[in-house]
Amino acid sequence: MAQIAAGGSQDIRTAYLAMARQKQVYSGIIVLVFALLMVSGYQLANMRSAGGFLDGLTSFFDFPHEVIAEASEKAANLPGLLVRFFPSLIETINIAGVSTLIGAIAAVFLSLLSTRGLARFPRLIPVFRRIMDVTRAIPEIVVALILIFVLGGGPVPAMIAIAVHTSGALGKLFSEVNENADLKPLEGLASVGANWSQRMWLGVVPQVAPNWLSYGLLRFEINVRASAILGFVGSGGIGHDLRLAMQWGVGRYDEVVSIFILLFLAIVIIDQVSSHYRNRLVKGH
Repeated sequence: MAQIAAGGSQDIRTAYLAMARQKQVYSGIIVLVFALLMVSGYQLANMRSAGGFLDGLTSFFDFPHEVIAEASEKAANLPGLLVRFFPSLIETINIAGVSTLIGAIAAVFLSLLSTRGLARFPRLIPVFRRIMDVTRAIPEIVVALILIFVLGGGPVPAMIAIAVHTSGALGKLFSEVNENADLKPLEGLASVGANWSQRMWLGVVPQVAPNWLSYGLLRFEINVRASAILGFVGSGGIGHDLRLAMQWGVGRYDEVVSIFILLFLAIVIIDQVSSHYRNRLVKGH
């Protein structure tokens, strides 16, 4: 019996070592393929760029040095510039807030209609999932450029573009949260004649609301950055002021620095506040 047990242990060890070696070989092949793709991609990008990457690497810090040097000479202007661009920052935050709210409301319905066991129309679950995939896959800047062509410049195209992307991104996260909801309250509500809306509102939402709000706050942080970036294509906000300041170049770099300072402070504050409330919602402290 002892010999049989020893033989069985030896077979298990041999099989395990064989599997480990096989995994190492596969991992090595994946790393090699990844490295080859990186090298070939770099060579292709370097050939198509206006100047060689390695040739321009030595002057990488020239522009930041020039900006900081000019801003240092005009440091006395920075407080006034911070006050001047503050309304644009508020506009950027407003764009992010409204788009997050609209996108989150759409995400709630998309997530409930695409979650197995909760969907009002089970046969249409793949349709709602593909809708979320499409809205999540299209970059905000593409939607914003199309809307700017149709509606003209301003904050409205940016708001709609970010809301569309947010609905898909949050819808995916919300649906994953919904799948962990306990279905027993739904069965109890159904037994007393509650309709689908009542079952969702009373049976599902109380369970998943903390996680929904947590993801919504996280998405708001992302949307503040996105709304600032969309300002570069004429969607208003502080990004638009940053684009104008950078286009003027020398002589306006103090404005560039003041805008960066405002953006940095806003993102840090929003990150800290939302992180605090996310922890309270999810962990209860």
